[in-house]
Amino acid sequence: MKRFYKTATAEPDGDGAVIRLDGRLLKTPAKAEMRLPTLALAEAIAVEWAAQQDEIRPSTMPLMQLAATAIDRVSLDPRYATDDVVRYGGTDLLSYRATEPAALAERQAAEWQPLLDWFRDRYDVQLNVTSGIMAVAQPAELPARLERICAGLDPYRLTALHWATTNTGSVVLGLALLDGRLDAEVGHRMALIDELHQAERWGEDAEAAARRTGLLADLQAIRRFLGLLRTSN
Repeated sequence: MKRFYKTATAEPDGDGAVIRLDGRLLKTPAKAEMRLPTLALAEAIAVEWAAQQDEIRPSTMPLMQLAATAIDRVSLDPRYATDDVVRYGGTDLLSYRATEPAALAERQAAEWQPLLDWFRDRYDVQLNVTSGIMAVAQPAELPARLERICAGLDPYRLTALHWATTNTGSVVLGLALLDGRLDAEVGHRMALIDELHQAERWGEDAEAAARRTGLLADLQAIRRFLGLLRTSN
């Protein structure tokens, strides 16, 4: 789509804020009014719109994508996000450890186990861990616990949790990012321990490196989105 506006601005609106393109209220892809919970988030999204060149490229507007998903999808159907979060809990990345090489297994244990301990203490459920590729059963109470966690989140934070969980393959990492336990860079390293170990041992692969760069950008956008939600008007 070609750029059709000259200016993008944000302004307070009741308890939240809106964005205007040449004075017209910005709407979501589903044509809902984009009313946002904080002026800080609206201003950041307005900057994304202002930065577009002749062609509008949605992939360069991650904050807009997160907000639009929250309004168009998650606010109308929380199951869209909740079902994925619950499903990933049953196959969480951090539950599956390598058996070899020993250096990788030790690295996983050293970096992942403290997060699993935090998850146990924070949410009162312990994920089981296995070595190798065989599936491991998780506690019977885990799905209901994750359901309650999701039910307690507003659509914006549930969207952020959904993105973080599906991008990393781990609900533990998703919740740690949501809670501020991890920043994007550490979450990125935790999600890619296996790949990073292989790259350090055998050398870099351009395609894998590009994929890792993309994941880091996604996690940075999620953490920024969460920070902007906490910024009062």
